[in-house]
Amino acid sequence: MFAKQPSKPQNRIDSLIGTGTKIEGNVSFSGGLRVDGEIKGNVTALAEQSSTLVLSEKARIEGEIRVSHLVVNGTIEGPVFVSEFIELQSGSRVKGDIHYSTLEMQLGAIIEGRLVHRSSEAKTVELKLAKSNAGA
Repeated sequence: MFAKQPSKPQNRIDSLIGTGTKIEGNVSFSGGLRVDGEIKGNVTALAEQSSTLVLSEKARIEGEIRVSHLVVNGTIEGPVFVSEFIELQSGSRVKGDIHYSTLEMQLGAIIEGRLVHRSSEAKTVELKLAKSNAGA
């Protein structure tokens, strides 16, 4: 009856990985992160907190991404898990499956992989008919 309200994306950027910067290794963050450079490794936001990852047109990430909000205008090679909202802008290039709740995709965005809506990932529950006690 009371649905969980989606959290709002971060309006501020707490961290920046600038153009020309290359990181090899996993990146964990909270709040907002903007990437203009390159990351070879997984990018993960801290659980239970609203997070926003923004990739500019020159950004490149090779690895798994796990965030609540994602805005992409760059390149991603690897699976993407977005718990709330993903925006794929016209310069987006994603090579990997995208698991999402809400999706916005602009003309020109390219995805080489599957789009998997979160509700389709839910476990299936088998219902059985109750036995009738009519004869008792």
